[in-house]
Amino acid sequence: MSKEMWLDGCRPKTLEDANAQIVRLQDELAARGIDETSREPIAIIGMGCRYPGGVRNPDEFWNLLSSGQDILNDIPGTRWNVDEYYDPEITVPGKMYVRQGYFLDDIDKFDPQFFGLSPREAESLDPQQRLVMEVSWETLEHAGIPPTSLKGEKTGVFIGQYWDDYSSQRIYSADNREIDRYAQLSALRGLTAGRICHILDSRGPAIQLDTACSSSSLAVHLACQSLRNGESNLALAGGVSLVLAPEHLIGICQMTALSPDGRCKTFDSSANGFGQGEGCGIIALKRLSDAQSNGDTVLAVVQGSAANHDGQARTVTTPSGPAQRAMLRDALADAGLKADQIDFVETHGTGTPLGDPIEVSAIARVLCENRTTPLYLGAVKANIGHLDSAAGIAGLMKVVVSLQHETIPLHLNFSEPNRHIPWDEWPIKIPMENTAWEGNERFAGVSAFGMSGTNVHLIIGQAPEPIKQSQQQSADNRSEQLLTLSAK
Repeated sequence: MSKEMWLDGCRPKTLEDANAQIVRLQDELAARGIDETSREPIAIIGMGCRYPGGVRNPDEFWNLLSSGQDILNDIPGTRWNVDEYYDPEITVPGKMYVRQGYFLDDIDKFDPQFFGLSPREAESLDPQQRLVMEVSWETLEHAGIPPTSLKGEKTGVFIGQYWDDYSSQRIYSADNREIDRYAQLSALRGLTAGRICHILDSRGPAIQLDTACSSSSLAVHLACQSLRNGESNLALAGGVSLVLAPEHLIGICQMTALSPDGRCKTFDSSANGFGQGEGCGIIALKRLSDAQSNGDTVLAVVQGSAANHDGQARTVTTPSGPAQRAMLRDALADAGLKADQIDFVETHGTGTPLGDPIEVSAIARVLCENRTTPLYLGAVKANIGHLDSAAGIAGLMKVVVSLQHETIPLHLNFSEPNRHIPWDEWPIKIPMENTAWEGNERFAGVSAFGMSGTNVHLIIGQAPEPIKQSQQQSADNRSEQLLTLSAK
């Protein structure tokens, strides 16, 4: 800026005038929510996962979503004796009325030496912590980031997690003489994130989050804030959930929250609860400008996000339409977008008689006003069940792979629209088949509502066109190419 300080086309006559104009412009920018640092999109540069159906990477996840495969299965006999706890009658004390769900395989398999752990410590380690370690490492590999390069760097780790099945069995129900330091450390949920920073020798924040079903979405929201305020230069964010003991399902059945057939029938007239699932998903995040300057592959961007609470709803677990509407408006404002720029919403979509109509109504009242194009809705819970603290990250990853394939995958378990939702009043569509996702700029929302009352909405956009790098010697012009491989 020149010494003449031209502001808004007017030359201030005095220093007092100049300061007044600066204040006026700052107030104007603040009122419009414009801040270059706080508005910068956050690049998603890597993803890792373990989802039901044998899914172990993003490509396999897309194959599952686009195939429309039904992967509902029996509760594994290795978890507990299902016959001992099952009763088809609802609300029988001490029993569960479900026999099926969406569960992971091989959760007992782990290579402790890879992460520098002794077999004795690994034996006591909560399998959820083991999963996060594996998937975080794979996420960095997917992003093309050598984990050793993060030593001493500001890498933040934000993990959603809340069930304590393993600890309850090994500490609270054990002989006190069997409680050792390893069992005690396994019970400390904050170590799930802390172990990742320890393995990487990174110096960013390590935070475990528990807002129930919105935990992993809140992890992404806070990771983006950490990147924007310079607290982190790279962030790993996501969530994990495993159901290792019957008590959890017994309690959920006593709440009559589970669907008796184990399926999420989101938006359908037969919706009668959610199906239980489990899994782990982690994403790697950078500020978009950093990702582009570093030559990282950008899979998609977090354009904006928002979080709030239901406040005093009818009950502590009842969803609030007004809170959901406010959250959607805040997320749009944070992203700097208009409602009609959102093409698709990955809903929380638990498939409950009360929750689905409230959620669809809130979406329609915010995103469908003056809309001329259809707004598509979906719910990954219909594919893999409700993953509890990993539910939000699964929905986000579904959106990312859908953006990459320019296709909205078909929605499962939908045959008769929920009659409590006035479908004819809004331009809303449920994709009954894989649908081309067209447009030059594509954006989607991802909603997550915690039983705690904490709501989170993330707005995800397609990756920008790669920035062309300066011309260097091309590998295509070489007669020979060195292929580098490494393994621990």
